[in-house]
Amino acid sequence: MADRGGPLEAAPLPAELRESLAELELELSEGDITQKGYEKKRAKLLARYVPLVPGNCVSGVNLSLPAENKIPGPSQTTAVPKQKSRPTTSRDERFRSDVHTEAVQAALAKYKERKMPMPSKRRSVLAHSSVGAYTPPDTSSASEDEGSLRRPGRLASTPLQSHPSVEPWLDRVIQGSSTSSSASSTSSHVGARPAAAPSTAATPGAAAATALAGLVAHTHIDLQSAPPDVTTGLVQHVHYERPQVASVRGTPRGYSTSVLETADVQQPDPNQPKPEGDQMVVLKGEPLSVGAPWPPSLLAALQHWGTTQPKAPCLTALDTAGKAICTLTYGKLWSRSLKLAYTLLNKLTSKNEPLLKPGDRVALVFPNSDPVMFLAAFYGCLLAELVPVPVEVPLTRKDAGSQQVGFLLGSCGVTLALTTDACQKGLPKAQTGEVAAFKGWPPLAWLVIDGKHLVKPPKDWHPVALDAGTGTAYIEYKTSKEGSTVGITVSHASLLAQCRALTQACAYSEGETLTNVLDFKRDAGLWHGVLTSVMNRMHVVSIPYALMKVNPLSWIQKVCSYKAQVALVKSRDMHWSLLAQRGQRDVSLSSLRMLIVADGANPWSISSCDAFLNVFQSRGLRPEVICPCASSSEALTVAIRRPPDLGGPPPRKAVLSMSGLSYGVIRVDTEEKLSVLTVQDVGQVMPGASVCVVKVEGTPYLCKTDEVGEICVDSSATGTAYYGLLGITKNAFETVPITAGGVPVSDRPFTRTGLLGFIGPDSLVFVVGKLDGLMVVGVRRHNADDVVATALAVEPMKFVYRGRIAVFSVTVLHDDRIVLVAEQRPDASEEDSFQWMSRVLQAIDSIHQVGVYCLALVPANTLPKAPLGGIHISETKQRFLEGTLHPCNVLMCPHTCVTNLPKPRQKQPEVGPASMIVGNLVAGKRIAQASGRELSHLEDSDQARKFLFLADVLQWRAHTTPDHPLFLLLNAKGTVTSTATCVQLHKRAERVAAALMEKGRLRVGDHVALVYPPGVDLIAAFYGCLYCGCVPVTVRPPHPQNLGTTLPTVRMIVEVSKSACVLTTQAITRLLRSKEAAAAMDIRTWPTILDTDDMPKKKVASIFRPPSPDVLAYLDFSVSTTGILAGVKMSHAATSALCRSIKLQCELYPSRQIAICLDPYCGLGFALWCLCSVYSGHQSVLVPPLELESNVSLWLSAVSQYKARVTFCSYSVMEMCTKGLGAQTAVLRMKGVNLSCVRTCMVVAEERPRVALTQSFSKLFKDLGLPARAVSTTFGCRVNVAICLQPNRLGKLAEQGTAGPDPTTVYVDMRALRHDRVRLVERGSPHSLPLMESGKILPGVKVIIAHTETKGPLGDSHLGEIWVSSPHNATGYYTIYGEEALHADHFSARLSFGDSQTIWARTGYLGFLRRTELTDASGEPHDALYVVGSLDETLELRGMRYHPIDIETSVIRAHRSIAECAVFTWTNLLVVVVELDGLEQDALDLVALVTNVVLEEHYLVVGVVVLVDPGVIPINSRGEKQRMHLRDGFLADQLDPIYVAYNM
Repeated sequence: MADRGGPLEAAPLPAELRESLAELELELSEGDITQKGYEKKRAKLLARYVPLVPGNCVSGVNLSLPAENKIPGPSQTTAVPKQKSRPTTSRDERFRSDVHTEAVQAALAKYKERKMPMPSKRRSVLAHSSVGAYTPPDTSSASEDEGSLRRPGRLASTPLQSHPSVEPWLDRVIQGSSTSSSASSTSSHVGARPAAAPSTAATPGAAAATALAGLVAHTHIDLQSAPPDVTTGLVQHVHYERPQVASVRGTPRGYSTSVLETADVQQPDPNQPKPEGDQMVVLKGEPLSVGAPWPPSLLAALQHWGTTQPKAPCLTALDTAGKAICTLTYGKLWSRSLKLAYTLLNKLTSKNEPLLKPGDRVALVFPNSDPVMFLAAFYGCLLAELVPVPVEVPLTRKDAGSQQVGFLLGSCGVTLALTTDACQKGLPKAQTGEVAAFKGWPPLAWLVIDGKHLVKPPKDWHPVALDAGTGTAYIEYKTSKEGSTVGITVSHASLLAQCRALTQACAYSEGETLTNVLDFKRDAGLWHGVLTSVMNRMHVVSIPYALMKVNPLSWIQKVCSYKAQVALVKSRDMHWSLLAQRGQRDVSLSSLRMLIVADGANPWSISSCDAFLNVFQSRGLRPEVICPCASSSEALTVAIRRPPDLGGPPPRKAVLSMSGLSYGVIRVDTEEKLSVLTVQDVGQVMPGASVCVVKVEGTPYLCKTDEVGEICVDSSATGTAYYGLLGITKNAFETVPITAGGVPVSDRPFTRTGLLGFIGPDSLVFVVGKLDGLMVVGVRRHNADDVVATALAVEPMKFVYRGRIAVFSVTVLHDDRIVLVAEQRPDASEEDSFQWMSRVLQAIDSIHQVGVYCLALVPANTLPKAPLGGIHISETKQRFLEGTLHPCNVLMCPHTCVTNLPKPRQKQPEVGPASMIVGNLVAGKRIAQASGRELSHLEDSDQARKFLFLADVLQWRAHTTPDHPLFLLLNAKGTVTSTATCVQLHKRAERVAAALMEKGRLRVGDHVALVYPPGVDLIAAFYGCLYCGCVPVTVRPPHPQNLGTTLPTVRMIVEVSKSACVLTTQAITRLLRSKEAAAAMDIRTWPTILDTDDMPKKKVASIFRPPSPDVLAYLDFSVSTTGILAGVKMSHAATSALCRSIKLQCELYPSRQIAICLDPYCGLGFALWCLCSVYSGHQSVLVPPLELESNVSLWLSAVSQYKARVTFCSYSVMEMCTKGLGAQTAVLRMKGVNLSCVRTCMVVAEERPRVALTQSFSKLFKDLGLPARAVSTTFGCRVNVAICLQPNRLGKLAEQGTAGPDPTTVYVDMRALRHDRVRLVERGSPHSLPLMESGKILPGVKVIIAHTETKGPLGDSHLGEIWVSSPHNATGYYTIYGEEALHADHFSARLSFGDSQTIWARTGYLGFLRRTELTDASGEPHDALYVVGSLDETLELRGMRYHPIDIETSVIRAHRSIAECAVFTWTNLLVVVVELDGLEQDALDLVALVTNVVLEEHYLVVGVVVLVDPGVIPINSRGEKQRMHLRDGFLADQLDPIYVAYNM
């Protein structure tokens, strides 16, 4: 020991010095003094005693014992002769219950200082309101006021056997010796004067994290040098398959059930400790004394004292200065109660009927500072045979938990609330001056019961009931773990029995004085301070909570000045008074015979008791006076320690292994000295009661002697029911414990207390936790209070407020996950707090062997408070789950905590294609292939043969129908800005051709880039190119406001397409050569730029005619969502085949008008703008999507005005209309917009149909006459721009007639899709995903589904790649910028088996075909094609294939302020980028919600959550997310995120 400061036994330090040292120690622990200041003062105090410490310099003096001596154990006192007496100096550190602190520090020392990636935060989020604006928080305890509703646990207890003997580790303890305890109490708090907040503003944390690439290189996430692997199982477990419930439709053959992954069920650890003791026996308390002259009822006692001892004081109330404001005598109490009873029964009427009748419930709404009025109201109700329901005063309309209290009052049928004049004036008022209606509360009449409002009863009026009947006496409210509030009914008989039992246990006698710090409306405060006290004519001094906050010593001063025999406190009150006792030398506690610690059942109360005794023993406090008790709302008082003179055995304590406790087993701690829990007994069973301990879950079997279970009580003094809730009442109040053999232990039912504990030697009851604070993680149980204590032991005073910590569990992926929320001090820097959080994680992991799922810090004073201080846990949990907690720091650790993910999928060796076909034949399945109508049947063949070239068609139309209008272009106001008839278009095309040949000197086959805004100029330029034999390439012009990002794309397409010339307008020519453009690129490298605005009217000598239909007609360039720029070649033959198919599918004739709201630059949008009208001769109304930004209703108004039967749009247009016109349908109807003309509204897309969007669009505009089935989708891709188009004109449904469901939507199991399987499920079943058919396959198009790897054909309803064969397939890639090698076989694929002759093009999209019961017009069965998603976009995670859109849909649903979301992978982490549509302060709420929803619905752990501003996620003109651009921006640190959270 010498090295730790030497043995100090030689000369114990004087008492005064010890006291000063203790105070100093406390100042340090509460953060009132710096470490340096502490060491200085300590050295000064010890200076005179230095000689006693051999071989050590002053600053090295360490008065604490070495760790091994500090492990609480058999207390070293003279009672144990072998051991030396313990140095008294070990006492001074007890306030920090430093065994636990030391354990935590030792645990942390094991971990090297390791860097975790700091979350990066935008500065604006860091600057909270200035610290000056903070009110120091109310630092009262973690809520002990939360009651405990039982929920059936999820843990099947293992059969348990036991420990040889309990005796060795439960050792007798004489409380006079300094006892050691093991942890800082949750109910330990900063003193009444929190350290004044420094005035500096919160310093911003470390600058935003460095570029992520650097992060990967330098950080260690959770002890791994690379980011944790999301793709494999994180923790190897013993797994087993869960039996699957057969689905309604059966599982497809060859389909293993493991596809429907369920989360793993954790297997019990074979080495876990099991109980080995004998079965416990029911413990009976002493009988209730019979000979005592008990009054027949409480009211009889009140009448007796009120009439025989009217002057005796009953209750003294104090103000916040500690002055007595009023002493109520028994005579006054009796007369006031009578007056109130008379008034309630006779003076309140409604419609000439009395408002109340006996048995009705009445709310008592009284502040904590007015016990006098409460007492009169309570007894007045009892006298009037009404049932009082005391509740807290609702201070605002949205108090934490107030709504639930309202529900309770409503379910109790309460119509009247009693209150005081002052309280009623303070309640929030409505406009009428009446008390406002509180959320969730029933309508109430408020009665003020101050004297002047009551009526004196006539002489001959007497209350009826003065005997104790079985009826309900009062209802006590209690909040459950889940936050719901229930009312516990206590009968008159129980109330009397409780008073008798307490009187006997505490030996209360007439005229004694009791000081009460507790809430007198419920629990021990009510039982001792309102009921039992009146029965025994005691004098209660009630100390309001407000006074305790101002002067924590007030209760001790009152004990001293009133010479009180009994004090009723909580451990937090003892802790507070320790902090304030400096300089109070003159108090004496010698009058106390019992100091009842109401929350003695809290395992951490022992440290407060020990510390309190150590300080106040010198002021007359006798060790045996401290009496912890255990109580619960259901069973009332369960046990109480009695002083030896009342026959109590000596107190004991137990040092238990936390690991053992987590398995529900009592073990003395042997190996791991760090994780121990020291608990004190809570005394003996109450008189007249029997107690047993039963298993927590399942059938209530008796526990073994060394097993922790729920304590149950059988007594006449327990509550009787949860009001109005029969089901849970039976479970809680009518439990019949049974022995292992199944025999009931008693013929009377027991009441469950919600307390977890065991029975120790001498029949003492020990409590180790509450069912309410129980968190079952895997197969182990952890207590919330224990976790709080561990967190507090990690240097709390620097970063968080003591006692302002909430720990609770949330269920994510079938298991409880621990969440810790604390209030952060305003002066703590970002980095410090983060450091503290990571240390807390390590400490909890080390001591409890459990991971914390989420750790959140919130600004000071923002957690919801319980009525009497403390944190409202259930409300905090509710806010966390709803995303309204608004933390300022969050650390999520799903990688370490979530160990029950399903096993990663192992790729099976592929079945060969031949076996597949045989398998399909045997199963009676057809090969999944389908085709549109045959073209040869449909030809209007002369035109088809005559006009293989579009240029010919235009000349023919200009000649035969010169004035037939082809195009109308609308601007944002809806006015026509330009039109083109057949002949006008022909002439403009000639002019362009002439200019190209003369000015541009181009040759046949040269490529020309057309850089035009959407309009007729673009179409004319396109045909001009065809007229002179050039190959046009349409390019979207650069955006003048965003040249930096749009110009490089234009440049790239021009370069990659090898364009020899750029055709454009004057304005764009200026833009391309502007200074701004020069900043983005070298403008000298542009090819010839021709502007076509003022061209001379020239004709071409001869119009070029291609030598063969296979000559290149145009190039179609587009950037895919994965960021690949690909140009496809379209021959003249393919171009006219495309137009022909579209004409036949959509029935387009010259007499038709169609409205197009699409971009004209690529894909089907381009074909519809530039090609189809010329080929089919119909008139196209062109609406550029850009114009919708200034007039959202433009497109729909145009459709209505031109009575278009057919209209085309993109998803982005549909979304703009849905969001922008949602509330304006009535206005549009008044303007005459009518959509009943629409037969078909087609969404042009290269993606899975967006079911939700199309449905909401249809629903929204149904009011404007849009037919229910008008909206349909199309599908095309790079290899074939139009595969499906137009809804099905289908015949009758085979069986059901036409009334069946919409034929085009099916529901598939999302989990099966991840394994490339299709499993159809019913609508609304879990994990179901709606998929809409992509439209009808075009004439001449054949589709087959092929295996992505073996390239063999697949059967019906199998997921594979969609392959297409058609005359209008593109003829190949002109170029792919990015990934050339991957796409070599896209246009010339052949099946590896079966029909190996046909040449197919691979679309790169996953989908499946399904034959439906519908028939098409020709009577053929209809094959529906379902597109699931792009193969390039899918994410391979955990061996499964995920489609980003599915994860994104889940995330967007998680919270209303998530505007948009995109996901991608980085290394092997899943990154979720979320656009926040809300306040930046609330951004961090989303981190946990996003992580939860992705875990729950997709079994994936999110690696990084990035919160950004709206509009950051890039979306292309088709409304598709550009996830790869986003990923590049993320890696280059260009997103300017609000917050980046790295999940551990």
